[in-house]
Amino acid sequence: MISRVAGRLLVRDLERVEIMTPGGVAYEISIPVTVFEKLPSQGSEVELRTFQVFREDGVFLFGFIEETDRMVFARLLTASGVGPRLAISMLSTFPAPRLIRAIRERDIPALTSISGVGKKTAERLALDLGNRLDDIPVVVDARPTGDGAEEALRALAVLGYAPADAERAVRAVLGRGEGSRVAGDLVKAALAELR
Repeated sequence: MISRVAGRLLVRDLERVEIMTPGGVAYEISIPVTVFEKLPSQGSEVELRTFQVFREDGVFLFGFIEETDRMVFARLLTASGVGPRLAISMLSTFPAPRLIRAIRERDIPALTSISGVGKKTAERLALDLGNRLDDIPVVVDARPTGDGAEEALRALAVLGYAPADAERAVRAVLGRGEGSRVAGDLVKAALAELR
């Protein structure tokens, strides 16, 4: 199994990269958006932890910067009805700690916000993996709390914002010491953060 690929970053796209190894072999590797955001510029040296998937139509590599992400990806593949593309979509929508929390807490609204995950798939994920992620070493971030935080998150969801984006915005506002605000003010500040 190919567990790591290191070399020069030839192609840097949202969903895939190509890495030229020192031996002259280039590998095409599918990645989640969360990995794309952390990649160095094209032409730089990079190392990705990879997970190799064998299927009837070929052999595919999926790449991650953090070992935790690779472990979560592998665990997602053990859930009924989850293939590599859906697992990548999940890790593109949420960072691994947030995804783990959503599965553990059976947060069906958060899971169904992922493209390709309907209510039945979300329920199956929570059932299949709810207790099988405890051994993955990850600091699970707490959901933003404070005066009005939960209400603000619900309001942003009603406005159509993805749970991950809403949480990131509310967390940023609270991080600036603006956590003692009423929900309406918190929503306005989070909306400014989202623009």
